[in-house]
Amino acid sequence: MTVETKLPYDAEYVSQFSKNLGEPEWLTNIRLEALQKADQLPLPKADKTKIDNWNFTNFKHGLKNEKIQSLEQLPEEIKALINVENAQKQNLLIQRNGSLAYTVISEELKNQGVIFTDIATAASTHGELLQKYFMTKAVKVDEHKLTALHAALMTGGTFIYVPKNVEVKEPLQVVYLQDEDVALFNHVIVVAEDNSAVTYIENYLSFNETENVANIIAEVIAGTNANVHYGAVDHLASGMTAYVNRRGVVGRDGRIEWAFGQMNDGNTVSENITNLKGDGSYADSKTVTVSRGEQKQNITTKIVHFGKNSVGNILNHGVVKDEATSIFNGIGKIEHGATKSNAEQTSRILMLSEKARGDANPILLIDEDDVMAGHAASVGRVDPVQLYYLMSRGIQKVEAERLIIHGFLRPVVNELAIENVKNQLVEVIERKVR
Repeated sequence: MTVETKLPYDAEYVSQFSKNLGEPEWLTNIRLEALQKADQLPLPKADKTKIDNWNFTNFKHGLKNEKIQSLEQLPEEIKALINVENAQKQNLLIQRNGSLAYTVISEELKNQGVIFTDIATAASTHGELLQKYFMTKAVKVDEHKLTALHAALMTGGTFIYVPKNVEVKEPLQVVYLQDEDVALFNHVIVVAEDNSAVTYIENYLSFNETENVANIIAEVIAGTNANVHYGAVDHLASGMTAYVNRRGVVGRDGRIEWAFGQMNDGNTVSENITNLKGDGSYADSKTVTVSRGEQKQNITTKIVHFGKNSVGNILNHGVVKDEATSIFNGIGKIEHGATKSNAEQTSRILMLSEKARGDANPILLIDEDDVMAGHAASVGRVDPVQLYYLMSRGIQKVEAERLIIHGFLRPVVNELAIENVKNQLVEVIERKVR
């Protein structure tokens, strides 16, 4: 059985939506062309997961004006993520139901030419720069139905631009809160020019359990010798069906390091692809996930080597309980000419109940001889030796299992640069494995 995939909004609606936002003509045209393609293109293929009966097209679209006067107006879950007392000293953006609610950026970064703003403001004040990078370098509009639908109906997001030779020393933090019954179509662009550096941390949260849709795309462009750390914790409610596509392009001697906590409670299909274009480029992708109830999560991590001496590392750790399903697809691809490159990956799934299902699929695609590549994959239960060791030290079985699980997921937790976000991820893990 498949769900109705007829698009719920027409060209007239999309054109008026863009006009109401005051968008430039080029962006309106992209929306209208994308809408036409969305009606024709198929859904993406998620290996070993049937998604054609998932709800990606039945939703309420729109924006809600959610400006806040004080951070004290935010829900406690959001305040826990940020340093409320020192908010004015942070580089912080909060989006609520697709609209910018709060933003602050240091004068130092402004003076250095750093752009840190919501996508709507970027379209009106940095239009030429946004046009250069919006779905042109990393993700393309016509890849499949969901990328096209995203381009047509984008509601919010963030645009970050770091000029050449600028190092952003403090993390840029963004919180995306969805607590109304409107769909989330969010687009993030991070551009780090040559010899620059930036750390970006984002949180997605929703609390509404009614049926809804999230369609999230992020594009990261790292120039020559640029360094980007991208951390994300996704915690969307069980009613939210999520498509998440985060993609990077890395220039010569550049680096992108990804750290993802995939903690959604609803069905999720997630792609993280990094294209190592330049010689000596580097990518490291770490993902942890906890699946529970009857949810299904399909997570694909792929690193493609084009440049010589490029290095790609993938680490996926998942915990599955109840009747949930987690699929990890790890793909290392070395193109012809990418000599001296190294593609490594490890995927491990820990199952906590009899009916839980986990699958780790390591794939190496090698079109060059003079390279290094390796993979490791495992699916199993809590190691009885580790359990016995802890219990022999007087720790009860339940607590021993909890400690093992936290240690198993620790690689990503440690990568997050903001202490409040790190603590929140630990708390979410604690609730989900309880």
